[in-house]
Amino acid sequence: MNLELRKIFIKDVIFKDENKIENDILYVNADLLSEFIKEDKRIKDVSFDIARPGESVRILPVKDVIEPRAKLDGEIFSGLFKEQVEEAGKGITYVLSGCAIVTTGPIVGFQEGLIDMSGPGAKYSIFSKLINIVMDITKEDFVDPHEHEEVVRLAGIKAAQYVGKIGLSYKNYEVERYEWKSIGEKYAEYPELPKVAYVYNCMSQGLLHDTYFYGRDSKLMIPTMITPLEVMDGAIVSGNCVSPGSKTTTYHHLNNAVIKECMRRHGKEINFMGIVLNPLMVTLKEKYRNCMLTVRQVEMLGAEGVVISQEGFGNPTTDLMIVCQSFEKMDIKTVIITNEDAGIDGMSESLPDSVTDAVAIVSTGNSNATIMLPKMDKTIGRIKEIERLTGGNVDSIQDDGRLLVEIHGIMGSHNLQGNTQLSAMTI
Repeated sequence: MNLELRKIFIKDVIFKDENKIENDILYVNADLLSEFIKEDKRIKDVSFDIARPGESVRILPVKDVIEPRAKLDGEIFSGLFKEQVEEAGKGITYVLSGCAIVTTGPIVGFQEGLIDMSGPGAKYSIFSKLINIVMDITKEDFVDPHEHEEVVRLAGIKAAQYVGKIGLSYKNYEVERYEWKSIGEKYAEYPELPKVAYVYNCMSQGLLHDTYFYGRDSKLMIPTMITPLEVMDGAIVSGNCVSPGSKTTTYHHLNNAVIKECMRRHGKEINFMGIVLNPLMVTLKEKYRNCMLTVRQVEMLGAEGVVISQEGFGNPTTDLMIVCQSFEKMDIKTVIITNEDAGIDGMSESLPDSVTDAVAIVSTGNSNATIMLPKMDKTIGRIKEIERLTGGNVDSIQDDGRLLVEIHGIMGSHNLQGNTQLSAMTI
């Protein structure tokens, strides 16, 4: 399997009466894009805005963030719109790097978040460094909350496809080439290096807490071996309103920090054998079943070491710990990535579940730490929704327009794939 990413580094985004990229500036016809998005008759209205790094702009409530991409031949985000499902991770994909589609609008679930483009909140989110094309989506009155999530999710993906296709004829790009070999070839490739696998936990709990793999709801799946090239090529899409700080957006899936680091070290420090996608389920029976199947597939990969990332918080920590415990008892060295919910003062029990076998833990920080965010000149979305968001409350909005929130409320602030500025250390 071979994948070529052609990365176009976007310097600015401007709304204009045509779609093109010129001198690395992306021009988008917002009227045509609006018409395209409103082909879904469940959408009452959609408007577009641009938020640039350093501007006094706040986006709230954010539902998802998606990097614009398009296949030279084929369909990016395969499985979402067409009956014929194409295998991701092959061929040529154009990436509009440095910009993103951000979806907002009336709240779907209380676990959405905010992005500040400047000020102290900006340093907690990688999205403050992107030029964001913000979609404010209003559903029709007959659309219920679960369908509302679907409407917004698909609208964001459609916009990312639409904008991504503008890059297909542009010639100024940088090329990244990736090759993924069979398990047998990989096993023999670097016999002197430790064989490492990645267990990719994904939210699969329903009630607005889902992930989609080739368009299929992951709670209907069992743990599955996948390749990193599929992930880079849009096989996984976020469909959850899990807490914003630890949410894995579609942008995070496309730019998975664990995959990037394992690929970077492959052939130098480790032999990266592959990935097992593990759905995070609701019942204890399902958790144990998926643990057993995940461990078996990692064994089949011949791994001697494992990295496990989490998504969400609360009972997903149980999945994290029982899988870690199983590997350690088999003498497969395991590193887990998790955040902490240690209370505002940092003195509370930081994890809802733990095992003594978890001896190598990477923390992405305390989600409950609070921060006072300055008033912004402009808000895209609805500022009052902070009162219903994770990390906010009815007292968050100050009399002078500032916001008092937990770090939890900032999109991706303690992303559990490690794509964050936060961490912690043992003292």
